[in-house]
Amino acid sequence: MNLAKLAAEAKDRGTPVRAGLIGAGKFGSMFLSQVPTIAGLEVTAIADLDTDRARTACAAVGWDTSRIDGTAFVEDGAELAARDDVDVVIEATGHPRAGIAHARAAMAAGKHVVMVNVEADVLVGPMLAKEAKAAGVVYSMAYGDQPALVAEMVDWARATGFTVAAAGKGTKYLPAYHQVTPDDVWAHYGLTPEEAKAAGMNPQMFNSFLDGTKSAIEMVAIANACGLNVPSQGLAFPPCGVDDLAHVLRPKAVGGQLEGTGMVETVSSIERDGRPVFRDLRWGVYVVLEAPNDYAAACFRQYGMPTDSTGRYASMYKPFHLIGLELSISVLSAALRHEPTGQTQEVRGTVASVAKRDLKAGEVLDGEGGYTVYGKALPLSRAGAALPIGLAQGVTLTRAVPMGAVVDFADVSLETDPVARMYRDMIGH
Repeated sequence: MNLAKLAAEAKDRGTPVRAGLIGAGKFGSMFLSQVPTIAGLEVTAIADLDTDRARTACAAVGWDTSRIDGTAFVEDGAELAARDDVDVVIEATGHPRAGIAHARAAMAAGKHVVMVNVEADVLVGPMLAKEAKAAGVVYSMAYGDQPALVAEMVDWARATGFTVAAAGKGTKYLPAYHQVTPDDVWAHYGLTPEEAKAAGMNPQMFNSFLDGTKSAIEMVAIANACGLNVPSQGLAFPPCGVDDLAHVLRPKAVGGQLEGTGMVETVSSIERDGRPVFRDLRWGVYVVLEAPNDYAAACFRQYGMPTDSTGRYASMYKPFHLIGLELSISVLSAALRHEPTGQTQEVRGTVASVAKRDLKAGEVLDGEGGYTVYGKALPLSRAGAALPIGLAQGVTLTRAVPMGAVVDFADVSLETDPVARMYRDMIGH
């Protein structure tokens, strides 16, 4: 709880934390908006394929001309990672292949890495974390995004002696959303295509939030970081408000909806008939605790915590997450404490690519949030040779895949692809 103090002391020493940002999109822009008011933190370089767009983003979030002029703008993320005036590299492109390459370049240059790019982390995060350790640098999840916030809550629960029954986040979900494409996504957000375009909103990115892919990616990231289990049939997205978390997200053996304890799950903010859930958690994160003994269970009641009917399960939650506005916590923690704000430890699950419609041989998959596939969270033990969603961009099908079926490695040709080989070596397949 002294991170701001450590940063201020770094400023006074004349050694502020120097961050380099790769990707000046929405997440990156939110981070940039906070930098001028954080003593001891500077952004010395920004990499973006469109450097003019990056400069415009800096102006849009309130940077003055002198700050913009004092920042280096480059097109190449690897070039940024090699700079002598960068201590921490923030990878915020959202492209898994680019994210892996940038992270490795940063670690090779002795720089800490904050991986906003959850897509890359879910694909090969354990290998990147191992490489970071060998290089003597920090590889970290991005605070402000749900996986890091949940990892913090899980760590808190375990450090205080509770068993974690479940952990995850909320979202807006209906089963029909799995088939939504970028053409019809905006109606679900209450926007017209014209309004969305004027706001600079990417339809494929926002569709990944809606069609279940982003939830699958984030839940697998949490499972891999926290040693939790992925549901055997994928996420169920049970409708649930904050008052019912401990009741719904407990094992079936005691009346809940989970197949066991220690699970990840995403709760829906709407009922299956479209009605809003009372006191929903659409923007927040949660952890469900199991008391280790009768005394602790009694304390739940005595201190006002809502519990399940047994009194043994209770929940803690955070109603909102502020994504890039909170990212500096990771940057400062990596540089000043040499600690990650969540880090992938092992492969507990993967995000399989599932056909949104009947797909024909010769079609090119368009990845996360697109027209062809959505991502489904699966435990590694059930995923088999499923093609991860992070590898489903720009790859051609060699045979037909029916709607609702998992796309396998056998359905595409990736034998010589180095990232595919990295993934398969990691899972031993």
